Amino acid sequence: MITPRFYCTQTLEAVAVSIYCPSVRASDVEINVDETLLTVHINPYFLRINFPHPVLEDDQSSATYDPSSGYLTVTLTKETKGQEFPDLDLLAKLLAPRHVEIPKQPAIEVIGSETSPQSELEELVVLTDAISLEQREILKDILKSFPAAENDWQFPQTIAESSSPLQLSTKRYYGFLDMYTGYFTQVAHTENDVNELGSEAESCLPEERRAKRLQHEEMKWDEEHYMADYVDDEYIQELLTWEDPEIGHAECVFTESENMTMLNLPRKEYLPTQSQQRNLYLTLLTLLFACAYDRRTTQHDPTPESAWTICSLVPAFSALDPPPYIYPESAPLSIPTSGFTDLDLASALMPSYRRSLAFPLYRSFAMADACRDDVAAILAKGRRMVTRYLLEMKHVLDHHEVYYVYSKIWVDDFCVWIQASASDEMMLDIAQQLKTLAITKSMIGWNIEDLEAATLLDTTSSDSDNESSE
Repeated sequence: MITPRFYCTQTLEAVAVSIYCPSVRASDVEINVDETLLTVHINPYFLRINFPHPVLEDDQSSATYDPSSGYLTVTLTKETKGQEFPDLDLLAKLLAPRHVEIPKQPAIEVIGSETSPQSELEELVVLTDAISLEQREILKDILKSFPAAENDWQFPQTIAESSSPLQLSTKRYYGFLDMYTGYFTQVAHTENDVNELGSEAESCLPEERRAKRLQHEEMKWDEEHYMADYVDDEYIQELLTWEDPEIGHAECVFTESENMTMLNLPRKEYLPTQSQQRNLYLTLLTLLFACAYDRRTTQHDPTPESAWTICSLVPAFSALDPPPYIYPESAPLSIPTSGFTDLDLASALMPSYRRSLAFPLYRSFAMADACRDDVAAILAKGRRMVTRYLLEMKHVLDHHEVYYVYSKIWVDDFCVWIQASASDEMMLDIAQQLKTLAITKSMIGWNIEDLEAATLLDTTSSDSDNESSE
C-alpha cells in the first residue's frame, strides 16, 4: 500500500483532510471513523490518521473527489464544536500509532492458593514437635557457638562498589533509545571516515566507546591549527556576523518537499523512561549544534563535506556515545523549570565544543559560542523549527553513500519523536538557559587561554620587530 500525500485544515465545527490520490475510482473509497482514528483506503492508497480529539461521521460529514486535481477531501465533524485540533501540520504525529493505555492494575488476579499461611504455620508446629530431645540439645550447642547473635555485635559494613551490568548477549545496541544493532558489521569494508570505533563498533561497551572518543579527540587536537585560525580570523569574523534566515522567520510552514519526507518517516510510538527522555533532549542539543555549525560555515549552502562535518561533530554518530556525559552524585538544591541544571547542559555541549576545535576546517571558540546561540534560537522557535533543521540534516545524510546509516539509527527517529512527544515548553526553557549558559575556555581542557595569550604576545613582538627594522 502507498501512503498518499495529504494535508489537514479545520474550522470551528469540522476538520478536513485533503488526500492526493489521482486516477482512482471514487466509488471504491472506503472510509472508517473510530473516535480519533480516520482510515481511508482506495487502491493502491491507504491512509490512517490519528487526530488529537474525537471526530464524528454524521450528516454534516462529506467526502468529495475532484478528478481534475486528484484530491479526495474528507470532512468530518468535531465531537466538541469549537475545540482546537493542534499540530495538524505535524504529519509524523498524525501518522503515529494510536497510544494504548497500559492498565495500572495487575492483569492477573489471584483467586485461590493451594497453601495458606495458616496451613504453613501448622506444618511448622508439627515439624518442631517432631524434634527429639537429643536434637534440641545439639541445636542449643550450635547457637552458643555464635555469641554475636546473642550480644548483637556490630561489624563494620561497606557498600559494595557498583560494577558493570552483566552482559548476557554479545550484541551491542546503540542509536535512538538503544534500539539498533548490526549496522556496523561490515564497517571495516566501507569508507566511513568518521567512525572512531573501527572494526569494534559492534562489540564496544558504552564506557569503551567513551574512552575511544576522548582518546581520538586528544589525538586530533592541533595547537598550531587553532593558533593560526586565532590570528588569521578575517573569514571567521565574517562567518560570525552571518545570520541564519530561517531563525528570523516569524512562522515555520513546511514545504511540499518537507511534507513528503515526513510521510516517509517510520511509523513508531516511543515509550522512553524519564531518564531516557532527558537524555534525548541532551542528545538533541548536539545534533542541532552540528547542524548550526555547518549552516554557519557554509552560509546555508551545503557542500560535499557537509555530511562529514555534521557526523564528526556529533559524538552519538562518530563514537556512538550520546549524552549524558556526567553522573552527578546528588541533585542540586534548586533545579530550573526545564529540569536541567547548567552543569547538565554544559556537559552535553562540551564534546561539541571540543570537536569543533579539533576536527573541521574553521576552529574558533567564538564560532562554537555562536553555534550555541543558534541552538538556543532554534529551540525557542519550537518543534516545527527543530523538525525543519532535522529534516535538512536527514537530507544531507541520506544523500551520502556511507553516512546515511546515521540518519537511519538517529535522525529518522528524532524527527518522529520531536513531532509526537517533545514539548515546546521544555524546549523554550532549555533555550532560555542556553542563552545565559557560561562555557569557558578553561572547561575545554586544552589550555586555550594560555595558547591565545602566547599567540598574541608572539604577534605583538613580531610587529614590534618589523617596526624597529623599518
